[in-house]
Amino acid sequence: MHISDMNWGQVEAYLKNDDRCILPIGSTEQHGKLSLSVDSILAEKVALDAAKRKGIPVFPRLDYGLCPYFMAYPGTVSLQVSTLIALVKDIIISLKETGFRRVLIVNGHGGNAPVGAMALDLMRFYPELTIKFHNWWMAPNTWAKVQEIDPVASHASWMENFPWTRLKNVALKNGKKKMIDLDYIRILSPKAVRKFLGDGVFGGEYQKPDKVMLELWDVAIEETRLILEGSWE
Repeated sequence: MHISDMNWGQVEAYLKNDDRCILPIGSTEQHGKLSLSVDSILAEKVALDAAKRKGIPVFPRLDYGLCPYFMAYPGTVSLQVSTLIALVKDIIISLKETGFRRVLIVNGHGGNAPVGAMALDLMRFYPELTIKFHNWWMAPNTWAKVQEIDPVASHASWMENFPWTRLKNVALKNGKKKMIDLDYIRILSPKAVRKFLGDGVFGGEYQKPDKVMLELWDVAIEETRLILEGSWE
């Protein structure tokens, strides 16, 4: 359940029987012809879909992350590492102070990896907290499904092209783009990244049939649900 659909009294009643919650985090960055909010949209939706059965609260998604390499693409917003860490830390401490003890961070953006390290450190200072950091698209079962569909899958390619990440009245490309050299792009400036990437897609097919994408999504939901409902010891 989205926390925006609850009032404080309902949360208090929930906490009498359960102390789990979910915090989705993503980014606002270029994704080719897909939404700038792809990472946030996917993190939030997989969280809501996974939490639905148990009515576990899903807090508002964090729409900003670390993506300095895409700053030559208009609309991209990148936080400093210290800003992101401080923001997520403050959110989790607030959750702890109001009664939550088990927090699942559902991450939709690879650049947000430092948050996972911060979560481990936070549990050292607050032993009553248990925090799981879940890169939903890289989780074993979900990634295995991606590889089964097509091993060439990357940023802004078919693997992020869902009905809910597309934009109305924006025509999408068909066909396939040659995969870029990921090691090379890591040493480029933002302007050089844009010149090298062009449309922003790293490589692979631009889109797959919706039936295929929904099969992938079902795996992602179930895997996230298992993490949420599994052991927190």
